[in-house]
Amino acid sequence: MRKASGMKLTNRLVAFVTLIVICAIFVIFIGGAFSFRKLGQDYLTHYLDGVVEVIDQELADPQGSQSLSRWLPKLLKASNVVELEVGSNAGVVYAFKGLQPITDRSVLHNSRYELEHNPDFYVTLKSIPPYTEFTYSIGAMSSISLAVAIIILGLIWGMDWLRRQLYGSELLEHRGRMILAGRVDDNAVGDEQEWPATASLALDKMIAELKDARQERSRFDTFIRTHTFLDQLTGAANRVLFDSRLQSMLQDQETHGAVLLIRITDWDELLAEKGKEEADELIQDVGVVISNLIQRYPDTVLSRYFDAEFAILLSQQSTKEVKQFTNVLMNALDRLIPAAPLEPDNWCHIGVTFCASGERRGRVMDEADMALRSAQLQGTNSWYAFKKDQQYEDARGSVRWRTLLDTIFSNGGPILYQQPVLMLDETILHRELLARIKDENGMLIKASRFLTAVKQVGFNARMDKLVIAQALKMLKEQPVEDLISVNVSVEALLEKSFVKWLRDELLQTPRTVLNRLSFEVAEGGLVKHLDAMRPVARMLVGLGCKLVVDQAGRTIVSTHYIKDIKADYIKLHRSLVREIDQRQENQLFVRSMLGACADSDAQVIAVGVENSKEWQVLKQLGVKGGQGRYFSAEISVENSKHIAQTNGKLFRNKF
Repeated sequence: MRKASGMKLTNRLVAFVTLIVICAIFVIFIGGAFSFRKLGQDYLTHYLDGVVEVIDQELADPQGSQSLSRWLPKLLKASNVVELEVGSNAGVVYAFKGLQPITDRSVLHNSRYELEHNPDFYVTLKSIPPYTEFTYSIGAMSSISLAVAIIILGLIWGMDWLRRQLYGSELLEHRGRMILAGRVDDNAVGDEQEWPATASLALDKMIAELKDARQERSRFDTFIRTHTFLDQLTGAANRVLFDSRLQSMLQDQETHGAVLLIRITDWDELLAEKGKEEADELIQDVGVVISNLIQRYPDTVLSRYFDAEFAILLSQQSTKEVKQFTNVLMNALDRLIPAAPLEPDNWCHIGVTFCASGERRGRVMDEADMALRSAQLQGTNSWYAFKKDQQYEDARGSVRWRTLLDTIFSNGGPILYQQPVLMLDETILHRELLARIKDENGMLIKASRFLTAVKQVGFNARMDKLVIAQALKMLKEQPVEDLISVNVSVEALLEKSFVKWLRDELLQTPRTVLNRLSFEVAEGGLVKHLDAMRPVARMLVGLGCKLVVDQAGRTIVSTHYIKDIKADYIKLHRSLVREIDQRQENQLFVRSMLGACADSDAQVIAVGVENSKEWQVLKQLGVKGGQGRYFSAEISVENSKHIAQTNGKLFRNKF
């Protein structure tokens, strides 16, 4: 894989030019030194040749040999000759040895000549090489010194000119480094000084097209999910999504709820007489009334089940609460005045049935349909509840919930369970902390049951503070390889006091601990309050924590938030994972979510994996990890140390 160079282009060119100039100066100096040496040698050889020629001529003259001792020493001394010897086969005729001290005789130049006019004679000389005793002289070397100074000044000016000319290239390179670092939005448009200008303009155009393609892909993914799971007229869920959510609830443990069917009688006659526009307007009015009333009930699913029929799934609500809601809904619908041929007092009927874990979805819908038919037999706008032997009463109102939660909080907070999230390479990504509380009788209550009450009484911030405090304490006490994930409600993060408390707590925690902590936020609330959540998400990521978006796919929203808040992990809602091997529409949704995360660093995690068939399909689709009872059951934090020792053997069998 190619990597960006760590050296700037300008620095490369400057280093290259500087090296070339220095090498050129070095070569010139070396060549000059050899030239000086060769010239000195040639000069000395030429001079000594003249001296030897004079000696040869003098020896050829019978009287000249007698005068050698008079004039030759002066000539040799002037010629820097240290020793001279004139001889023949018969012996030495004349010898000279200078008196000047020689510290290193190895530097002396040795030469031997055969005399031309005196064939049997020879001359040997030892002389001092030229320039040996010379020292640096400003006068003599001024021209060379000036040349070197000019070269250095020219090099400095040239480097400065080169840097100015390549400043635009440096800007373009810096922009490229920022883009590689993930800061594309901050460097979408380049500086006017960037060079080459064509590359800068091309980069601007490509980034703009990439942004548009990402937004178009997000819109297309949203379009796919919307047409797969939503009704186009009312914006409510369609039958596919409702059946999936109902099936998921019935397969969960310790869950109960109610299903309401609302049917508009004689809607087909209205469609035939008044036309589609008038009939659709009535459907929209009914949808608006129902949507407004279910806002106070979390985890409620509203669906346009058939053309003239709506279905509502109320989760974790008591029989009393469901009946009160049905009365309010019936009164609200009774205020609508439908157009003829619908009768104002006999056009809308509601069937109610209660359900719990373990029941079959088809039977529950049949019970709701029978209750609806019983309501129609009454001849007026009315509702009817299917009679069942098992009733789901929960008389605990908001006052009793507040009292129970106050007691829990004063005793140290909820009981924490944990469940690991496994990646494809069998490593544990983190352990998600799950809150449980005990009621007055000591029975454990899951978060899905008491979180609704926590929200109603306004205790979200208190609950989250206790869980986060316990998580930080666990991280400080446990080994450094343990990573923990905690759920934080959007309602708490919207409170400035809670965010300030959270910031102060995290600032007092070592960075090594924060790097092992992840915060999970529900997708629906995150997207609904995205502008308010964006700075909070930046704070958490900036402090070193991981950001996890939980319950992805529970509501149909745009996935553009993934790149906006730079989430690390996306956890799919368990209703999408449940029996995904049998539901093509859920597989389509997961593929769409994976496509939305393709251009980001976010990884998709499947939550609620129950069996190997689901896990195999999820791996084929491309999820990066899984969480659920298939890998490990929810374990109490107090017993986690013992369970952790056996987790390795348990997990290896799942992959």
